[in-house]
Amino acid sequence: MSVPPADLETTDQNLAQRLKEEEELGLRRPHGWQRWLVPAIALTWSAQLSLASWLLLDSTYVRAIHLAFAFAIVFLSYPTLRRTVRIPGLRWLGEKRKIPWIDMALAVAAVVAAVYIAWDYEGVSARIGIPNARDIVFGIVLVVFLLEAARRVLGPAMPIIAGAFTLYAFFGPYMPDVIAFKGVSLDRYVSQISMSTEGIYGIPLDVSATIVFLFVLFGSMLEKAGAGRFFIDLAMSLLGRYKGGPAKAAVMSSGLTGLVSGSSIANVVTTGTFTIPLMKKVGYPPTKAAAIEVAASTDGQIMPPIMGAAAFIIAEYVNVSYLEVVKAAAIPAFASYATLFYLTHIEASKLGLKGLPKADLPRFRQTLVSGLHYLIPLLVLLYELIIPRHSPDMAAFRAILVLAGVMLLQHPIRAWRTGGDMGAALRRSGAEILDGLISGARNMVSVAVATAAAGIIVGVVTMGLGGLITDVIDTLSRGNIYLMLAITAFASLIMGMGLPTTATYIVMAALTAPAIVQIAEWNGLFVPIIAAHLFCFYFGILADDTPPVGLAAYAAAAIAKSPPIPTGLQGFMYDIRTAILPFMFILNHDLILWGINSWPQGLMIFAATCIGAFAFASATQGWFITWNRWYEVPLLLLVTLIMMRPDWTSSLVGLPHEERYWMYLVGLAVWGLVYLLQKPRVARTAPSPA
Repeated sequence: MSVPPADLETTDQNLAQRLKEEEELGLRRPHGWQRWLVPAIALTWSAQLSLASWLLLDSTYVRAIHLAFAFAIVFLSYPTLRRTVRIPGLRWLGEKRKIPWIDMALAVAAVVAAVYIAWDYEGVSARIGIPNARDIVFGIVLVVFLLEAARRVLGPAMPIIAGAFTLYAFFGPYMPDVIAFKGVSLDRYVSQISMSTEGIYGIPLDVSATIVFLFVLFGSMLEKAGAGRFFIDLAMSLLGRYKGGPAKAAVMSSGLTGLVSGSSIANVVTTGTFTIPLMKKVGYPPTKAAAIEVAASTDGQIMPPIMGAAAFIIAEYVNVSYLEVVKAAAIPAFASYATLFYLTHIEASKLGLKGLPKADLPRFRQTLVSGLHYLIPLLVLLYELIIPRHSPDMAAFRAILVLAGVMLLQHPIRAWRTGGDMGAALRRSGAEILDGLISGARNMVSVAVATAAAGIIVGVVTMGLGGLITDVIDTLSRGNIYLMLAITAFASLIMGMGLPTTATYIVMAALTAPAIVQIAEWNGLFVPIIAAHLFCFYFGILADDTPPVGLAAYAAAAIAKSPPIPTGLQGFMYDIRTAILPFMFILNHDLILWGINSWPQGLMIFAATCIGAFAFASATQGWFITWNRWYEVPLLLLVTLIMMRPDWTSSLVGLPHEERYWMYLVGLAVWGLVYLLQKPRVARTAPSPA
C-alpha cells in the first residue's frame, strides 16, 4: 500500500527531528519518575550561571563539577549500546525506555571520579608528580569513564584516538625511529592527565564551563522563546520574492541562527524544516535544496560572536582577547556567507527560477515589529562585548537576564492585548524559561565531554610530543608549506568526520597549529598563531557535511527526501568556497586584519575578498552570468588570485608591498572582461523557467 506524500513528508521531518534530539538529548526516553531525573539534573546544572555573577570558586573546582554534571547526564541519557539488545540478562545494554540501575550506579561512580580532584584538592596539589595509590586508581577510573562517556555521546572516534595517544605515551620507546618517543611512567601519565590542569581539566574544559555554557544557555533560551521562527520569517519577508528567494532566505536565517547556535544539525532542523520545502516549491532539486541548507547551517559555526564555542578556546590558546578573535574571523566568515548568497543566485539562474509571490510571504514591517523584542538580548550581548568590553561570560550572563525578562513578559503582554488568560500566559512563560535552561544544559553534554576527552590528547602532546609531531609533519611535507597545509586540511577533514567541531579543533590545534607556524618560519614565512588556529578550525567545520559521515547532510536529506551521500557531496561542493579562505589567510594576513585597524581599509579588503570568492564560485560552478566557456575559467581563477593575494601578484609585476592594493583594479578589470565576453551569450542561453 502506498504512503500518501503528506505522510512521507511528515515521516522525513520526524527523522530529521530525531537526529537533532539524539544529538542534543540522548537516546533514552524514560517514563514514570525517571523522566524527571535528567531534567532535574540539567536544571540544577544551569545554576552554573551564578559563576558569572556572585559565586566565586577555584577554577579546578568549577571544571570538576562541570564534568561531573556532564557524566551524570551521559550515563543516564545514553545507553551502553545504540541498538536494541534482546539477549536475556543483557537487555539493559540497549534499554531506551527506562534507566537501568547499573547505569545509575555508573553515573554515581563517574561523578565521584570527576570530583575527586576537588574533594582532595590540597592533597592532590601537594602530590603533583608523585601520586599515591589512591590518586592512581581514581585517575585511571576517570580516564576510563571519560572514554566511555565519549563513546556513548560522540561515537567511537574520540575514544579510539585518545586511546591510541595513551598507548603511544607508554609504548613510544618501542616505535620505529622516525616516530619513537621516550615514553612516560604511569605516575607521570596520571599526574598530567587526571590530576592537573594540563590534561582532562585543561583550558578547553575551563572555557566550556565558564563561557561556552552561558552562550549555549543563551542560544537555547532564545530558540525556546521563538526567535528561530522569527529569523526565518524575517529572512523570507526580505528575500523571498527575489530569484531563488527561499534559498537566499535559508542562508540569511541560518546565518542569524548560527550567531547563537553551535550545532550544525540543530541549525539544519530549525531552519531547514521551513526553508527546504520552500526551495523545492520554487524549483530547486531536492538534493540542491538540502545542500544549500547544509552549507548555510554548517557555516553558522564560523559566524561571530560564538563560532561554535571555538572563539573562546582560540582566545585562551592564543592568549589574545575575545574581540581579537572575532576581528580575525570577521572577513572570512562574512565573505563566506556573501558567497553562499551568490551561489544560490547562480543555481537559480541555471534553473531559470523565480521567487515566491509577494502574497505568499510574510510582511516585513509586521514581522519585524512582532519579533523586535528578540533582538533586544542580542543587542545587549553585542553592546556588552564591544562597548564596555566586559568578559564574554559576564556579557552572556547579562544578556541571559534580559532574555529571561523578555520571555517572562512576552506572553502576558500578548494576553493583555488580546484579553487572554494572564495566569496561563505567565505559566507558559515560566515553562519556556525552564525548558530553555534544561535544554541548554543538556546541549552542553557533548561539548563538555568532547573538551575533556580532547584534553587527554592535548596532555599527551604536552608531555614531549610537540617537537616530534612538527618533525614528522615536516618530513611528510618535505618542508613544503603548501603540502603541509594540504596534509593538515585533509587530516582535519578525516578527523572531523567522527568528532564534533570543537573537539576536532582542539585536537588539530594541539597537533598541527604549532607545526604550521614553525614550518612556515623555516620557509621564511611568518604566520600569526591565530591564523594557524583558525585554519584548523575551518577544516574541522567543513567535516560536518563531508560524506560519508556528515550528520548535517543526513538531517537535511531527511527533510528534502534526497539521498544523503549526494546531498553531502553537493554541500561540500558549495563549501569549497570556504575551503580556499584558510589557505589564503595563512598566506595573506590582510584577510584576518592582522595589524589593520582602519575601517576603510578593512571594508576594502572585505569587498575584494568577496569579489575573489564570487569569481571562484563562478569558476567551480560553471556559471557567471551565463554558462562558462573553457577559456573563461582561468580568467575567473585569476580574479580570485589577484583579489585574495594582492601581495603576491603585486610582487610579480614589480610593485612594492605598500602599493599592493592597486592590484584590486587589475582584478576588477579581468572580472569585467569576463562579463563582456559572456554578455552577448546571455539571451541565447537563457534557461527555461522551472
